Amino acid sequence: MKPSIRLVLHTGKVFILFVSFTVLFYFGMIWLNQEYESYHRYDEPKGAAIKVTKAVESPNDSWFDRLMLLYLNGE
Repeated sequence: MKPSIRLVLHTGKVFILFVSFTVLFYFGMIWLNQEYESYHRYDEPKGAAIKVTKAVESPNDSWFDRLMLLYLNGE
């Protein structure tokens, strides 16, 4: 009888720990979401920033040259 009660108590402790850490993780995720919700990623840059536009391609670029550029540089 004693080993079965001990098993139930250990299982209950593990369950309580699991639920506690799950709730802690959940509220941590909510806190992170609220923290970054007001983060404005698309604001105008400050200082001497340069606006990036579409790159000008030379007329003699072939698909093979573009493919080799991708393989060599990963770009």
